[in-house]
Amino acid sequence: MRITTDFLVIGTGISGLSFAIKAAAMGNVTIVTKKARLDTATNLAQGGIAAVLSSEDSFESHVSDTLASGVGLCKEEVVRMVIEAGPERIRELIELGVRFKRNRENPSKLDLGKEGGHSSRRIAHALDLTGHEIEQALSDTVEKNPAITVLENHMAIDLLIGSKAGLSMKKSPFTDCCLGAYILNRETGEIYTYQAGTTLLCTGGTGKVYLFTTNPDIATGDGIAMAYRAGARVANLEFVQFHPTCLYHPKAKNFLISEAVRGEGGRLIDEAGNAFMHRYDPRGDLATRDLVARAIDSEMKTSGQDCVFLDITHKKAEFTKNRFPTIYKTCLSYGIDITSEPIPVVPAAHYMCGGVLTDINGRTNIKNLYAFGETACTGLHGANRLASNSLLEAVVFAHQVFLQCRADRNSTAVQEPSITPVWSAGQAKTIEECILITHSWDQIRRLMWNYVGIVRSIKRLQLVEKRLAPILNEVDQHFYDYLLTPDLVELRNIATVANLIVKCALDRKESRGLHYLIDYPSMDNTNWKKDTVRSRSEPA
Repeated sequence: MRITTDFLVIGTGISGLSFAIKAAAMGNVTIVTKKARLDTATNLAQGGIAAVLSSEDSFESHVSDTLASGVGLCKEEVVRMVIEAGPERIRELIELGVRFKRNRENPSKLDLGKEGGHSSRRIAHALDLTGHEIEQALSDTVEKNPAITVLENHMAIDLLIGSKAGLSMKKSPFTDCCLGAYILNRETGEIYTYQAGTTLLCTGGTGKVYLFTTNPDIATGDGIAMAYRAGARVANLEFVQFHPTCLYHPKAKNFLISEAVRGEGGRLIDEAGNAFMHRYDPRGDLATRDLVARAIDSEMKTSGQDCVFLDITHKKAEFTKNRFPTIYKTCLSYGIDITSEPIPVVPAAHYMCGGVLTDINGRTNIKNLYAFGETACTGLHGANRLASNSLLEAVVFAHQVFLQCRADRNSTAVQEPSITPVWSAGQAKTIEECILITHSWDQIRRLMWNYVGIVRSIKRLQLVEKRLAPILNEVDQHFYDYLLTPDLVELRNIATVANLIVKCALDRKESRGLHYLIDYPSMDNTNWKKDTVRSRSEPA
């Protein structure tokens, strides 16, 4: 069955919803989400959104902090655009109903937090539920708009490219365009062809490629994998940010302990109670995430301990309970009272700084295909994302993409090619042994965690590349042999993304930001002050 829409938005995080709200003024918007609309990384974000919102702060300061964190790979034009647009985008969120915490003494101003790598207080927050507050406000706005349709429990399989949709290269101008996507109904198993004038990838990150992650289960790198298979260029996938402080508890499922805890005075200590961050960086506990994660990794390997601890017991109990109510209650449910005892923490895969390569307006190298949010590599983050710049990037680029789409529609008449592609299952059969999927899934995630983690080596990367090869072949064979299931679609995507992360890591022969290679422990600005770019058209 073929369904048409003006805009096909794949993903319901802050970027996708923000764009949809604005794009609805130009036409019909269809949003596709794998699970419920609130099952997003945005919804789990605790810390906040960074922007210059105080007279004591400045654009130059925020730009400087971002460039320093990105270690030479940020695109300064993009950094300045995002940061200078930040205050206006925050005002828009407030108008949509986002209730950021206000300053107690002066309620006309926001209560601003501070996190690692920032030289000023500039984090607008809703205590430690900022992401949920933003997601809820955006979702409520979307629900009231009749021009927007949200398809829950639907997932994209592959992008629909003109040359693969039966369009003749000689006769049609749409052969190299993205014309929509094939969409799987998770509940019925039916596969639909969604034709769209503009397709937007906002599928979030890649955390489930790793065994331990702070990400939701949906973070399987779908947008990056689909875009790469369609011919889009991807870049800097070696820069996987490991959040330094994930709750370490056998019954906790990847619960994040916000960086804001360190911003409010929390200290990292070892099992004996000794603070250690000052040995690794003069900024101590407020160093950037790459340095903090690497320091914790070093401490754990040296001591042989399974975790380190984050201590905020020196702050008044009432302050801690009021500032971090969710963290306090969640830890207490596991028997940890953070007002009187330190929190056991370990690093976990958290954020992908690379992604589908775009320009300053979110355009990919494929016509009518945009990417933004964590799915994209826009040039903002460089080799290491500055804390709380991700929500900022998402909402700013949603606006940039909207402006570009509006300009395109105003300058040229919208044309729709006549296509009739339908998904064909061929001779595929129902998969009867789910172990075929779960075993490969587990293999990939363990290989990535053990060999492509915080500290890497050429030998380990080459080894995992060799071990991934037969798994990739097996997954590809499953894709054609069996009727598609959500698990099989996700397995195919994490296999693709894992392979790309390894190849990008092998490409970069230096240590920079989140990519630390023991064979090349120094930064090489002569040869490697550039992106690592991969596409299907380029040799492996």
